[in-house]
Amino acid sequence: MMQKVSTAEDIERESKRVINALYGNVNDFRINETFPIPEKGPREAWDIQVNFMLDALKYTVDIEMQEKDGQVTNARLIDTMTPL
Repeated sequence: MMQKVSTAEDIERESKRVINALYGNVNDFRINETFPIPEKGPREAWDIQVNFMLDALKYTVDIEMQEKDGQVTNARLIDTMTPL
């Protein structure tokens, strides 16, 4: 069952669930930035940028998630790098 995603806690929980589904068990998961979509007017979705570690690499992934039901409409890898 899909749930509404409207609070910071909802965003973190659902983002982590999505990343675990896509990448498996990751470490040091954190949300970098969160933006409402659209920028002006009633919010329909979230643009969420997350970072996490996997196999000694730091990943940055952008997730677009619907507010009404948490459905992911887009997820894309932005960057993979070796941490300093």
